[in-house]
Amino acid sequence: MNRVLKPVSVIIGLLVAWQALVMVLDIPAFIIPEPVAVIIRMYDDAGLLWHHTLVTLTEMLLGLGFGVLLGVLMALMLVYFASLRPWLLPLLLTTQAIPVFALAPVLMLWFGYGMASKVIMTMLIIFFPVATCCYDGLRHTRQDWLDLAHTMGGGSWAVLRLIRWHAALPALASGLRMAVVVAPIGAVVGEWVGSSAGLGYLMLQANARLWVDLMFAALTVLAFCSVGLYYLTDLLLRKLIPWQSTDLS
Repeated sequence: MNRVLKPVSVIIGLLVAWQALVMVLDIPAFIIPEPVAVIIRMYDDAGLLWHHTLVTLTEMLLGLGFGVLLGVLMALMLVYFASLRPWLLPLLLTTQAIPVFALAPVLMLWFGYGMASKVIMTMLIIFFPVATCCYDGLRHTRQDWLDLAHTMGGGSWAVLRLIRWHAALPALASGLRMAVVVAPIGAVVGEWVGSSAGLGYLMLQANARLWVDLMFAALTVLAFCSVGLYYLTDLLLRKLIPWQSTDLS
């Protein structure tokens, strides 16, 4: 119950502070609308918001899936292929050295204005935290565990499956939590650069027409999706890794 009440209390507090800010400073509606106006717009355009939300969520989830898979594979290669490590580490750092905003037009040129470019952008953003956290977890496995496994005749696959992987799960869980939080960035930035659907596209169209309440409604839905996806991921990780779960309550 506390895990439900605390986020709800924070949301209510933010809404109250938002309403007070608009009333005290007498901010015009075309700059910051009142929360009530945004809620009404969310109700009136629920179908429109749902359509664009499905597009953005699909991009986020596909990017998460491919990004996690690619990040785990990169971590395994860094651990088990020492000769490739001097080449792979610079490649890993390069993915973050170039801002995703700079890559967006190039990805649009290569993969078009459809969903593929947004999925790839999301994948590139979450690839780094997943790969680095998983790599740290794998390479920091306790040496006495590894020595005992080799003494008992354990092969590389058995050591990975039974020891290294379980030891790396808490670190990988931290990377996944971080990846879920930043996943909307890739999808929305891609939609801003060029798209025909999605919450980022809807925000751009609403902004161009000065439909500020609709723009804030799309932004609110995006925030709820991000927070909801984070808590769902955290809940699943607590169930899958009960021996080391981070208490965020």
